[in-house]
Amino acid sequence: MTNHDDLLEKFDDILSDDDAASTVPSQPTPTLDDVITSLRKQEDVRTSVSLLHGLSGLISADMTTLQPVLDELPANYRRNLMRDLIKFSELNIEMDYRTLGIVGISDPDPGVREAAIELLWEDESLEVMNLLVAVVRHDVEPEVRAAAATGLGRYILLGELGDLPEDETGAAQTAVVAMLQDPYEFVAAQRRALEAIANCSHPIVPTAIDEAYHGTNHEMRVSAVYAMGRSYDSRWHDIVLEEVDSTDPELCYEAARAAGELELVEAVPKLGHLVLDHDREIVEVAVWSLGEIGGKEAVRILEALSEKAEEEEDEGLIDAVDDALGNATLADNMFGDLDVDDFM
Repeated sequence: MTNHDDLLEKFDDILSDDDAASTVPSQPTPTLDDVITSLRKQEDVRTSVSLLHGLSGLISADMTTLQPVLDELPANYRRNLMRDLIKFSELNIEMDYRTLGIVGISDPDPGVREAAIELLWEDESLEVMNLLVAVVRHDVEPEVRAAAATGLGRYILLGELGDLPEDETGAAQTAVVAMLQDPYEFVAAQRRALEAIANCSHPIVPTAIDEAYHGTNHEMRVSAVYAMGRSYDSRWHDIVLEEVDSTDPELCYEAARAAGELELVEAVPKLGHLVLDHDREIVEVAVWSLGEIGGKEAVRILEALSEKAEEEEDEGLIDAVDDALGNATLADNMFGDLDVDDFM
């Protein structure tokens, strides 16, 4: 295991312990001068908790001083910096790297721009939405455009739910639809556009999903199945049920997740078989979907799996099953006579 992984593992251990976690934010926050000194030395951010803390909570005025220092750093250092900020923010929710994320969107290095977009994964401001729209329309790198399209998906959903003004989030829809319909756009970007637009009732959604699913490109087909679940549209039930049995791991995984999002009771027996799959990601998504679907048989399967996980001392699976059981209902469903022993 590398030093990087060691550090993140330690972060995870600290933040999973309530007493220890409470001591992390209480560490003295480095001054901006301290941060600049560390950056100029190209201090390894992966071994510097102090630097990770010092880069949190920056404001625009700070960037006037900090930006020239960042511009002098090698591209590969800036990329590592952004990626480590992402990981640390996932482990420590009190970290605020919004300013760095916004600045990073205009970085000359595409890897930094892509990571900066991911760093803003929780931001719901229209300011960031408009920046992502500009990236989708103008960035020269397909991977960066793809990341921006994924980011716009949350704004499209927020507009659909009424949590943001629909007349404002319409710009996100327009940008993503244009990307999806552009015959010269790269598949890497188009598939993320399809996934993003599936979050809303835009009239293009059913046709776009159908064309992607029945097309010849495998990646678009996988994204189409993902989009079926995100659309919450019952017209896709039969396809999702069929793809849960797919021998293609990507299609199977996305179909299993879509079954949960669509709350397909009919998928419960299929998901019951998937929880025995050797592919850990497929097992975990099947467990999640059983929790989303709920019902008596889903709960029985999860309880049986919980016993199996405890016997094997599989802590990760125990936690996943417990979370799923917390979401599941105890209502009877059409498979009331199904014997869970068939699956175990």
